[in-house]
Amino acid sequence: MTVPFLREDEVDVRAPSPLLLIAETRAYAEYLRFLAVRAKLLRELPRGDGHAVLVIPGFGTRDHSTRPLREMLRALGYDARGWGQGRNLGMRGGIRDALRTLIRQLHEREGRKVSLVGWSLGGVFARELARAAPECVRRVFTLGSPFNGHPNANNVYALWKIMNRGAAAKLDWDGFQRRRTPPPVPCTAIHSKNDGIVAWRCSVEEQAPNTENVEVRGSHFGLGYNPEVIRVIADRLARPA
Repeated sequence: MTVPFLREDEVDVRAPSPLLLIAETRAYAEYLRFLAVRAKLLRELPRGDGHAVLVIPGFGTRDHSTRPLREMLRALGYDARGWGQGRNLGMRGGIRDALRTLIRQLHEREGRKVSLVGWSLGGVFARELARAAPECVRRVFTLGSPFNGHPNANNVYALWKIMNRGAAAKLDWDGFQRRRTPPPVPCTAIHSKNDGIVAWRCSVEEQAPNTENVEVRGSHFGLGYNPEVIRVIADRLARPA
C-alpha cells in the first residue's frame, strides 16, 4: 500500500492546545490508577505465547519509562525487552543498526517473529524497523506516535532543540510523506484525542487491510501504563501470528 503524497500546504494539523499540554500533569494520577487496577488487569487479560516483544521508549526517555508496560507483558507470558540504547534522542545510524541486529537475532534464535511496541517517537522507529525487516516482525503497536499529519504538529520541538544542543531539525517533507505508508505487517495505532504532546491526527494510520486505529482516553505521558492501552496490546498479541 502507498498513501497519497501531500504537499505541505495541503496539511492543516496544529500542535495540541496549551490547555491540553498543561493537562498532561494528570499522568501522575493515571499512574496511581494503573497501580490500583494492575492485579485486576492481570487476572482478566489473555496469556501470551512467550514470543519476544521489543518496547521502544519515547523521545528524551529511557527504558525506565517503559518498565510498567514491560513488567505487565512479562507477567502475561511474553519475553518483553527494553531497547537498551539509553536515552532516546532521535534515530542515529548506530542505534538503527543495533536495533535491526537485535530484531534479527531474536527472530533467528527463537524461530518466531518479534512484536514491536513504540511509545511516541519510539513508534516511528518501530514502524521503520518493521519496514526494513518485515520477515522478522509479527506486529507493530504505536502509542501516540507522530508519523502522519505534519511533523511539527507537536509540543516537543523546543525540547528537541535543547536536547540536541540548539540544532534546528531539518524538515524532510518527502521522507515524511514516504513514512506515512504503513509497513507490510499488522499495525495498531493507539491514540488519544486528549493528547497534549502530539496532535492525535498525526498518530493514526491510513486505512489499509493491515492497519487499525484505536482511540483511548488519557494523556500522552500516561499511554505506557494506561489500562485501555494495555488491554488493546494484550488482546492483539494473543492473536495467532
